[in-house]
Amino acid sequence: MSEPPAQASRTLVCSVLFLDIAGYSRLGVTEQIRLKQRFNEVLAAALHDTPAADRVVIDTGDGAAVTFLGDPEHGLFAALSVFDNVREVPVRMGINLGPVYVTRDINGRENVIGDGINVAQRIMSFAQAGQLLVSRSFYDVVLLISAEYATLFQAVGGRTDKHERTHEVFAVNPAVRVGRRVAKVHARLRAERPQASPPREEPVRVSDAGSHFIVSGTTRESVAAALERLAAEGAKVLAEPTMVGARWMATCENRRATARVNVEKLGLKTIISGPTREAVEAKLRELLQYGARLDQELECVDGVWTAVCESVA
Repeated sequence: MSEPPAQASRTLVCSVLFLDIAGYSRLGVTEQIRLKQRFNEVLAAALHDTPAADRVVIDTGDGAAVTFLGDPEHGLFAALSVFDNVREVPVRMGINLGPVYVTRDINGRENVIGDGINVAQRIMSFAQAGQLLVSRSFYDVVLLISAEYATLFQAVGGRTDKHERTHEVFAVNPAVRVGRRVAKVHARLRAERPQASPPREEPVRVSDAGSHFIVSGTTRESVAAALERLAAEGAKVLAEPTMVGARWMATCENRRATARVNVEKLGLKTIISGPTREAVEAKLRELLQYGARLDQELECVDGVWTAVCESVA
């Protein structure tokens, strides 16, 4: 009987974990070999619970890139496991969720290319030794899976790579680098989603992400129906349903975000900013009624409306 044909190349949205040994190129060959051997052992142990069919591992010489074809949070589990066992190896890591192209190289081994893995490498490049950073796209998705993940991250802000592309980055709190915390998260998630349980239809979830809503569900039809209801209420569709890990997800405008206006005082100046012109104008009129003077007209920069007024002494 002939062997079945190899799976065709495909494009997926996956989480990608990029790791390397900080300062590796400056080390002597003997030390490089010792640290890389230890690194390989720790990474192999961290990937033990992820089936080989659900991951693609690429050796980068001074580290590795791991693409997780299943649940997005598996990348976070693996990264935390590495931190808990890596000891003296100065590892830095970055996680991104984005589109990748899974194909086969000249030797018939699976390989991954695309923006998803490229951004993961750039997110990692912003990290210091002993630090784990994640992209905004990965952060948004894992919060949909469990709100408890919010306690694991700290906002770092924007970082610009060598291609002048800016990335919003979140750092994993060093407190989570405790083995028993990782074991607890593993045990809880396994209890909530036993692998032996058959897949079941779950209600569509609509999560408030500030300027937009994230709609997620187990079927494309259910997510599309929820998205259609929101669009009928006037919300603009930002991204059509697409498969992310094991769930369908889409995004649309958050109409309630128009009420969220930020007012910041800097000396005698007051800066008013918000996602819509109408919301900022309303707050500006309120301040002018109390005697403030307009210092800078409304303008929109990168999707944020801003005005400046000056308080009357």
